[in-house]
Amino acid sequence: MTTPHPSLSDDDVARVRDALAAAGYTVDGVRHLLGPRAAAALDRNETTPGRLAVGGRDDAPALLARLWSLQAPVERRLLERVLPVEPLLAGGILEASADGDTVRAVVDVRPYADDAGDWWVVADLTPGMDGQRAPIPDDHVLGLNAASSTLAQLTVRRPIERALDLGTGCGVQSLHLARHSVHVVATDVNPRALALAALTVRLNGLDVDLRRGSLFEPVGGETFDLIATNPPFVVSPGGTHVYRDGGLPGDEISRRVVVDGARHLSEGGLLQSLANWTHVRGEDWRDRLGAWVAATGCDAWVIQREVEDPAEYVELWLRDSGEVGDAGYAQRYADWLRWFDEQSVEGIGFGWIALRRSGAADPVVRIEEWPHAVEQPLGPAVGAWFDRVSELRVRDDELLATRLVQAADVVQEQVGRPGDEDPEHIVLRQRRGLLRAVTAGTAEAGFVGACDGTLPAGTIVDALATVLEADAVALQAELLPRVRTLVQDGFLEFIGR
Repeated sequence: MTTPHPSLSDDDVARVRDALAAAGYTVDGVRHLLGPRAAAALDRNETTPGRLAVGGRDDAPALLARLWSLQAPVERRLLERVLPVEPLLAGGILEASADGDTVRAVVDVRPYADDAGDWWVVADLTPGMDGQRAPIPDDHVLGLNAASSTLAQLTVRRPIERALDLGTGCGVQSLHLARHSVHVVATDVNPRALALAALTVRLNGLDVDLRRGSLFEPVGGETFDLIATNPPFVVSPGGTHVYRDGGLPGDEISRRVVVDGARHLSEGGLLQSLANWTHVRGEDWRDRLGAWVAATGCDAWVIQREVEDPAEYVELWLRDSGEVGDAGYAQRYADWLRWFDEQSVEGIGFGWIALRRSGAADPVVRIEEWPHAVEQPLGPAVGAWFDRVSELRVRDDELLATRLVQAADVVQEQVGRPGDEDPEHIVLRQRRGLLRAVTAGTAEAGFVGACDGTLPAGTIVDALATVLEADAVALQAELLPRVRTLVQDGFLEFIGR
């Protein structure tokens, strides 16, 4: 028999919301209660320091932290002073002990926040607490995690009309999208995920259009100004965990999100996705991803953050699903690894894909590897990159007549003897966003240094040619491609024509 999905009436949702708010059950509230050591341990899925910090306290913040943050049983008579326990039991949110004296959580209700305020997220309990390992059910709904946080920080936050949270899970992205979108549609193939996402959005007083179905099936021919998705991208021979396994061969689900997703973008619309892709023997991964984005006709920016070899990848996801140490672990490991060998897979890339429907006949595509540190949230930098691509498309023919200025976050570093006119090494470095650092020649560094908004780019090139005793036409041909790249990457900015 199928277990009923957790649910609450509108009145009971409101009662729970009021109770959580009155108790100060927020991210800051829980961290203040636990203290730095216990809060850091909880981030590592360890509850012992937290239980010691809470001790025998029976005030509302301590009871809620014990119940949900620490996943420990709580005396029912105490909890009833804080929460409407009976409807939470009836709704499958809590369960009582055999004697009815204590209750414990069946699903998690976890505080969450951004710079604008606080939320609560409803999801399945965090697996693997305190080193315990047990197989995760196929329909498990992940709660707050590193991937959802990464996508939230990558997503461009601008006022829009329509947004799509594809593969919503517990509804985290919908919370963020509702901050700046008039209408949010959220989809998932997993009925349990939709039930928990419904509780998440209702508990936060939001109106989100939740629909069941795979990938873009639930939205038909609709278009959106923003699509944000952390799809089930794990590359496997047939996994069954809905939150991570898409049921398609290889990296096909990541490809479909890109190619099919582009068809659901309105003019100027953005698609932002986390993804995995295979490195196939004898084939450049950039060519694989290039074929995906070429099929969209969109401007695209693809960043590979890391690559794992197949054995590391298998170990990662078997640990993730709690299968380490069980009787079938070695066989599943071997089968997965043999499948990779049969597919000539020598690595799996992890990264970010962003598309924007520009309508341009000459879409700009950038595919790069960037394993270095970045400054989060990166959403503003992503939006600005696409803006600069569009502006360059308009201004490219008149670039020499355009005045440019150095971005405020750019610094120059150089190596050489003090007073040298031609340093051995010059680096232009950004202190915001992607934190890029690029090596610059003397002419390029001189050009950037002269960009204070007072002179057109062509005038600066001519002056540099005179100082360097170089041919002005040749120097212009050398510098202009680099200037375009420096503008695209945000080292230089337009200030006027």
